[in-house]
Amino acid sequence: MTVVAEPEISTVWRPAYPVDARLTLSLLGHHRGDPRHRETPDGAVWRTSRMSSGPVSYRITQTTWPEVTATAWGPGAAELIAGVPDLLGARDDPDGFEPRHPLLERAHARLTGLRIPATGRVMEALIPAVLEQKVLGIDAAAGWRRLVGRFGELAPGPAPTGMRVPPTAEQWLAVPSWEWHKAGVDQRHATTVLACARYAAKLERVAAEAADPQDVYRLLTAIPGVGPWTAAQVGHRALGDADALPIGDYHLASMSGYALTGKALDEGEVEAFYAPWRPHRFRVVRLLELTPGSLPPRRGPRLSRQDYRRI
Repeated sequence: MTVVAEPEISTVWRPAYPVDARLTLSLLGHHRGDPRHRETPDGAVWRTSRMSSGPVSYRITQTTWPEVTATAWGPGAAELIAGVPDLLGARDDPDGFEPRHPLLERAHARLTGLRIPATGRVMEALIPAVLEQKVLGIDAAAGWRRLVGRFGELAPGPAPTGMRVPPTAEQWLAVPSWEWHKAGVDQRHATTVLACARYAAKLERVAAEAADPQDVYRLLTAIPGVGPWTAAQVGHRALGDADALPIGDYHLASMSGYALTGKALDEGEVEAFYAPWRPHRFRVVRLLELTPGSLPPRRGPRLSRQDYRRI
């Protein structure tokens, strides 16, 4: 059999403002071993995606800051290359951000090139977020790796070994019940993924056309099993929404309170606490996540692990 090499398309993007490509794209990886995301020792970031025009793998490098080189392979390559500015935060405008706290001032100054990315791919942010709902990260990551590895397709072009393109909505709908079980995904999470897959075409269309992320959030939260936290994961990955506050996050109240007031907040206090930072509430969260020492010491109960494969 003759192997046809995937043609490559490249571009060099020179933004007029600071962009740290690797730092910005780090938000898109779902735990170590994500088959769609790989950071290599040479400083490159490799990713895969499923564009409306087809699967793609791409490599982002940045040797002269802030100049960024992007190279893509596969049927979706031209579409991906056209969207590189959005991917690296062109929709995000941090100029009006007021840190309002010395820790945030230092973090914002230190992380000058941090932007909030907009992949434009709703399902690729939504499905892993559903799998992470009230589940330990290690278990959600294992389930995601198994499902994408089993039902995704090989990354086009010279992507690193093991990288795969995530399944289509139709492929998610065709996953047999026992495969969810083998991946450690319980029935509630699997049912929510399937509900999302049924709305995939509408979600992607609304996201492409909507001027306001709230239009997408209203549609998302109308799907049974999708709440504000899950919608926010889509917001700050697919839509470039720097205000997408992940209400309900297991660590948000304790991290925010400990880092900025010296004591944990109650869950009910989080939204009001973040109000002064609108429309940059997720930017604050991301700065805290990237600041060593922001998390409080672990003394309280943790989420318990459950192995649904043994049930």
